[in-house]
Parts: sequence; C-alpha cells; structure tokens
Amino acid sequence: MKLKILQTKLREGLNIVERIIVKSLTLPILNNILIKTEKNFLNLSSTNLEIGIKWWALSKIEKEGSVVIPTKILSDFLGFLKEEPIILTAENQILSIESEKLQTKIKGFNPDDFPIIPSISSQEIITLNGTKFCRGLEQIVQIPILSSARPEISGIFLSFQKNLITMVATDSFRLGEKKISLKPSLPLQKEFSLILPQRTAKELINIFGGKNRDLKIYFSPNQILFESEMEETPHPETQLVSKLIEGEYPDYKTILPTKFTTQITLNRNEFLSQLRAASLFASKINEIKLKTDTKKKEMEIFSQNPDLGEYHSTLFGKIQGRDLEISFNFRFLIDGILNIENPEVILQSNGEEEAAILKGVDDESYIYLVMPIKPS
Repeated sequence: MKLKILQTKLREGLNIVERIIVKSLTLPILNNILIKTEKNFLNLSSTNLEIGIKWWALSKIEKEGSVVIPTKILSDFLGFLKEEPIILTAENQILSIESEKLQTKIKGFNPDDFPIIPSISSQEIITLNGTKFCRGLEQIVQIPILSSARPEISGIFLSFQKNLITMVATDSFRLGEKKISLKPSLPLQKEFSLILPQRTAKELINIFGGKNRDLKIYFSPNQILFESEMEETPHPETQLVSKLIEGEYPDYKTILPTKFTTQITLNRNEFLSQLRAASLFASKINEIKLKTDTKKKEMEIFSQNPDLGEYHSTLFGKIQGRDLEISFNFRFLIDGILNIENPEVILQSNGEEEAAILKGVDDESYIYLVMPIKPS
C-alpha cells in the first residue's frame, strides 16, 4: 500500500473513527484501526463490536493494500506533524509515515484478523437533514440510564413514519419526547420502530450533528446504518453501523397526562436562573419546592439544607387553575428546561403526587415529563 494525503485530512478521519475505541484486554485487535485503499479513496475503519465506523477520503493512491495499526500511537504521532502532505506506505504489516522532515515506522497487525464491520444493503432507506435529526436526539440523549433489568429503557425509542419521527427516552423518573416533522427526499415505504443504544445516539450527534448535510439511514431487523456523503463526489464519507437493543419499548403514551388542574407559564431564563440559585441550598435528595399563588400570579421557589442554609425567591408568571405546592429534583427540572428552545415555558401538573409536564409555549414538538418528589 502506498498513498499521499494531507496530514489534516488524515487527522480528521482519525478523530472520527477513534471515538468508539476502548481498550480491550480480551480482544486487543479492537485497540486498532484498519487502514486500506479502495481505488482513489483511503478508508479508515474501527469497531467495538457494538458500533462500527468507516470513513473515506479522496487521496492519491499509488499502490492498493491494507494494514491494521494501533490507534493511540498513530494518533499521537500525527499530532507532531505539520499541516503538510504525508506519504503512507504499508508492507509486511509495518506502516511507514513520511513527511518533509520526519519519517517513522509503526508495527501493525494482519488485516485478516480485524473484525468485519457489517454492511447493510437494505432497500428501506430514508434521507433527511442530519443537523435537524441530531438536534432532536440531543434534546433527550442524556435521559436514559443503563439497566440490566430493563435493557429496553437503556436506549432511545425511534419511530419512523412517513412524515414524522418520534424520539423517546426515559429513566423511569422522567421522560422526554421529541417529534420531528419532515419531508424526506427519499421517504420510507413502511413504518419502522426501534431502540437505539444511548452510546450510538451520542456518537451520531458528535459525528453528524455539526455538518449541515443530508443523512441517509438504512434499516435492517437487528442493525441500523447512518451515512453521510462527500461534498466533492457522490461517495460515502462517513458510515456508522450499530446494533439495536432487542425488546419491546414501554407504552409510554399511557402515562402522559392530557388534562391538568394547574398550568404555570414562566420566562424560561428567569426560571432557570432561580432554579440554579435554589440548587445551591437543596437537600441531599436535590429537593426544591414550588408553591403558586393564583391571585398574586406568582410562584415561590424554596430550598433548604440544614448544613448550608436556605433559599427563597418569587417568580411572576401566568398561573391558571388550582394553587399548587410540589417538590422536584432540581437536576431533572433544569435538564428539561435547558432543552426547551422557546423563551417561555409551561409547567403543567395535577398535584403533588402526579407527573408534571414541561414544554415550550405553542410548541408540542418537545415535551418533558418529570415525577415529583412525593411528600413524606
């Protein structure tokens, strides 16, 4: 193998594929990346057996071939090189890297020992705006928690319909639902529902979220593939393939309340600021209390810690229905508000023991359900 490529371009690809590599003692081959040439393209691949990533770049290929190289040593060495063209040569499982003033050789491994990353050639494909899709994931991706007893809630539920994607995540104490309306350039022929691992969702956001390009999604029964194309030529630039979580996602719609006895409309930034101040004096269970006065159109925020002191503030807003006194974990409230993009937020509740809903004014695309701390 012999090729010429810019150091910055190789570094770009390495930054993408090395993201999923974790040190493995049982399968040391997973600590490496596969480097190979395909016609006029350089291809980098990595896998942790749950997620696989492939990245391509146009380069000047003199001789085709492949080699497996330890990721860390290659990444560290590239950091010492200037932004200049470099020559990569692989022979007898040794990679030579040559620049204007530097030359090194890195011992590699047999490419035949590198795990095969599955390819999905499904006819079931959807093409959509990658930035919009990743932003939706970003609003709920931090909610799930790993659960061996209920692995299905460890991931994110995705429902793909003709013109709508619904994303849902929960940890049993809170739940986020995001709906994305879309007119895909390549619509689905049938509906799909799946559970995406949380780690996969985070990598999707990091890899595809910052690029304003189309994202292709290929569906199969047990795996899913995400792909973006190069700007220069119609060829894949980055592919991420992931296993799916098996199981049936809970019927979350049955727990979403539709009617409320109290509705509070507040300025988002003011509410967020006062919650953060109250959090400094929250109890060991992160408890803060909210109390409304419908006549005065105000809501009190109170927190108390026997070791630190207490906090009390008043927030004015539009309050409808019954007066309410309710306690929440401040972290859960803040997380929900941070993902509301509207300048005004609505808090809806049916009392101190019932789940509450947070959402933006005139925006049903994102709702956040949070359980209160029940009075002792």
